[in-house]
Amino acid sequence: MRTRVQGDSRRLTLPGMLFFFLGFLLLGLQTPDYRAFMLAVLVPLAFYLVTAALLRLLSADRVLLCLVNFLCALGILALYRLNPARGLGQTFNYAVGLLGMVGCMLLVRFWQRFRWTLPLIALAALVLMALPLMFGTVKNGAKAWVSLLGVSFQPSEIVKVAMVLVMAFLLSRRMVLLALAFAGVCLGLLFLQRDLGTALLYYAISLVLVYVSTGSLTFLALGTLGAGAGAVLGYQMNTYVQNRVSIWQNPWQDPYGIAWQVVQSLVAMVNAGPWGTGLGLGNARTIPEVETDFIFAAVFHEFGLVFGILVILIYLLIFLRGVGVARRARTRFHTLLALGCSCFIALQTFVIIGGNINLIPLTGVTLPFMSYGGTSLVSSLCIMGLLQGVANANEHGLEEDQLMALMGEEDG
Repeated sequence: MRTRVQGDSRRLTLPGMLFFFLGFLLLGLQTPDYRAFMLAVLVPLAFYLVTAALLRLLSADRVLLCLVNFLCALGILALYRLNPARGLGQTFNYAVGLLGMVGCMLLVRFWQRFRWTLPLIALAALVLMALPLMFGTVKNGAKAWVSLLGVSFQPSEIVKVAMVLVMAFLLSRRMVLLALAFAGVCLGLLFLQRDLGTALLYYAISLVLVYVSTGSLTFLALGTLGAGAGAVLGYQMNTYVQNRVSIWQNPWQDPYGIAWQVVQSLVAMVNAGPWGTGLGLGNARTIPEVETDFIFAAVFHEFGLVFGILVILIYLLIFLRGVGVARRARTRFHTLLALGCSCFIALQTFVIIGGNINLIPLTGVTLPFMSYGGTSLVSSLCIMGLLQGVANANEHGLEEDQLMALMGEEDG
């Protein structure tokens, strides 16, 4: 079994290693830049070692792990091409995120020992969520960022991990009202911060988990109506949201004003063609917020339509793989946890890519695993760690079943 897993992991990792080696090598030759040459060796090596180590030590889902590592490395490559300092910084964020992912995997694996920490996790999440109201700074119309000791972070990104964990546990114990109260407080704090994009994600995940837990169509209908009412209220109260909707309806009405971001994103993708302008040869730097909100547009611009579709398919495969992990889960808690993690990644991806291509109004969320940002990348990897923890529990449960069946045959 271990030999087969190692062989499968090699087949999945080697194409990615070659892609990133050639990508960083090309960037190094264009400048020339010795740091790019260094990354041409280090990134593929890390890509392989991380995958091999986690497969050997923690029995991670090899497909999920390879896909997520590919997106993280692609983000580092794209960021380094746009801003070498940001690209190098993202490698540090990735290392921290890997530690968080391993920690979350172990938390799920040994949950019976650590579930007493749940009230502390919930309390810490609410305190973190309230910090921007007292010490926050305003960015893009939302007071969602906190700066402490020279480090800026977005508490709502960190709380995503706690949100899924707390909601899954409470709903697995049929504590629906308590779960709704926790979600309601989080949503209220986000609304006060005017961080409506993140509030949308929290609301949708809460709605999905409560519906799956209760099976109540009445709750689903009321929740959908509540989402509509909240959207109307947010639109009426926030001119920033009004501008976003206006841009979505017709981005060409003010292409050099409020619609500048979306217009530049659309122009960059239209000019890409099927194969792109080539790595390092395009004008992706002209896109505003290209390292965060519009990283997908930058990748699309230089790698082309075909590669852009491939990236979307990778995110879709991560979601489907996560749903498969949820379906194979052996406990109600694990099912809800895996489903919540999968939906968080999928919905956030849809919201930001949909905004990039003007399918829906643009919101200020990041693209999981690829956008620049410590809290964004770390939280995404931690959520993936929770999902991998459930996959690990599924595998251990399957091994136990096989062992029991074998013992039964021997007894017979």
